Amino acid sequence: MPLDVNDLLAFYSSPLGDVSRRLIGRVLRARWNNCAGQSILALGYGGPYLERFRDEAERALAFMPAEQGVVNWPASGRSASALVALDMLPLPDSSIDRILVVHALETAEHPSVVLEEAWRVLKPGGRIIVAAPSRRGVWARVDGTPFGQGQPYSKGQLRDLMREALFSPIYWGEALYAPPFRRRFYINSAPAIERLGAMVGLPFAGVQIVEATKQVYRPVGVRRVARREVVALPPGLAPVAHRQRARVF
Repeated sequence: MPLDVNDLLAFYSSPLGDVSRRLIGRVLRARWNNCAGQSILALGYGGPYLERFRDEAERALAFMPAEQGVVNWPASGRSASALVALDMLPLPDSSIDRILVVHALETAEHPSVVLEEAWRVLKPGGRIIVAAPSRRGVWARVDGTPFGQGQPYSKGQLRDLMREALFSPIYWGEALYAPPFRRRFYINSAPAIERLGAMVGLPFAGVQIVEATKQVYRPVGVRRVARREVVALPPGLAPVAHRQRARVF
């Protein structure tokens, strides 16, 4: 079932959504520490995370799927958000430097097609980050957040998706080690739990994060050439045509 933009807006306006944005955003910023002069595209619902890059990047766009709905982003100034079909982005080939995919794959009908379209608009050597709910995380088991909706992913499933779309993973990470509880104690403790979880590698993080680069050339597999087998025929005599002599009257 597609996410609703009003539910997403309400979640990120809440204390739990704000701490989620900050914890995931730290990982994103650590990977993309300098985006000066680059174009960044967010697919799904990436407005809360684009704020970290908006003043630095040359251009930042927030494309939201038609099934979800769209909100104006940023809140002030010219709008840079649009309602699109994620499998037919209104952008030319090789026009974007960085792509962030968040709240998109888990509810997409064909996630592989979404990644293939992202590959099309990404420049050669460009980078993509996908943040998706983790199958073994607590967040995927709680319906009260966007990370508990749709299809969660394991690391192996994400790896297969990325490779099928011709992306080469270069980084794997996780976020949201703290449980998705709205009580003030858990929200205040979330940064400390996050540091501890990342340090010791706790197994129940709520979000898988993978960064990958675009493969420019499609890999060619070894193909077995089928050879036609020639059947040896034994020698034989050619048939002789028997002609009947014309009778003379």
